[in-house]
Amino acid sequence: MKPLPILWKRLVSPEGKTCDRCSATHQEMQRAIEKLKQSLRPLGIEPSLEIREIDEESFKADPSESNRIWIAGRPMEEWLGASVGRSRCCSVCGTSECRTVEVEGATFETIPEKLFLKAALVAASQLLSVGSETRP
Repeated sequence: MKPLPILWKRLVSPEGKTCDRCSATHQEMQRAIEKLKQSLRPLGIEPSLEIREIDEESFKADPSESNRIWIAGRPMEEWLGASVGRSRCCSVCGTSECRTVEVEGATFETIPEKLFLKAALVAASQLLSVGSETRP
């Protein structure tokens, strides 16, 4: 099986809490990962999700690292042709401007399952094309 590594980073407070948008993104990703596993298994691709916690000090230094997703070593927004923005978040994040993603004119604070699936499938298609090339 070819690996499809997925990394998601989020702020987690010392009390173990995260913000609403990260909590919602986590739920969306859990559903998406199950669908990816089922759909990519016949193609010989195995998605794996790694979740990294960002502490408050690291978050304050760079809030845009929270709720950031990497797929096959590249930021999710690269797979989608998306741009990154920011907007005010909530209690756990304090007054920080947290990461948003803009795709085709729509801005997302929570990464929806459909958007994540699209990025992961584009990345998976690259894995297929690398191994299928033949040389004369």
